[in-house]
Amino acid sequence: MTEKRVPKHIGIIMDGNGRWAKERGKPRSFGHKKGADILDSVVDACAKHGVNIVSLYAFSTENWSRPQDEIDTLFDILRKFLKKYRKKLLSDKRRLTISGDISKLPDDLRTECEKCVEATKDFTNGTFNIALNYGSRQEIVYAVNRLIGKGKTEITAEDIQSELYTSTLPDIDLVIRTSGEQRLSNFFLWQCAYAELYFTDTYWPDFNEEELVKALDWYASRNRRYGGIENK
Repeated sequence: MTEKRVPKHIGIIMDGNGRWAKERGKPRSFGHKKGADILDSVVDACAKHGVNIVSLYAFSTENWSRPQDEIDTLFDILRKFLKKYRKKLLSDKRRLTISGDISKLPDDLRTECEKCVEATKDFTNGTFNIALNYGSRQEIVYAVNRLIGKGKTEITAEDIQSELYTSTLPDIDLVIRTSGEQRLSNFFLWQCAYAELYFTDTYWPDFNEEELVKALDWYASRNRRYGGIENK
């Protein structure tokens, strides 16, 4: 029997919290809290099925346009999640990385991020990468400007790769987006150049191991050609 192909790196666009809450007559904050509650179980399910790296889209550069009370709620949820999850990261020996410009976050949230990253930097039992105040176009501009600052006059793809937030991670193999929307929304455009894109109507708060397995089975059925001809 041929062993099922498993993606090394999954990117997840966690969408549908607000609509999930609205359908239940609840405020959007209720959906965001429920969405945060399942993060742990989804990351654990990924590890269980052999996925070594998971990147989650937590807060985009475009999310600053949301109402301030919703932004405050999102940051409060993330703050509590990190404080609680740091213990599990330490126990599981799993590394946390952050992709994005966290300098613009509230001081205490930025400090919590830095503590988690520093405490887990040497762990090798998988990587949990949070895209926080992240936008792919902004990331590429940031990388190019870093290279210009180093005196580069001719820039290669390898140069840009070396300055991305994800420079220590492989490219994303599979993107999962929940809630029925079918777009990348400025999510790791460089890293997703050859990713398989899986869209599910399931709202993020309802996403679970069963839904993950559906995505993994779909991925295993794909023929990844990277611009070449189909393998027979």
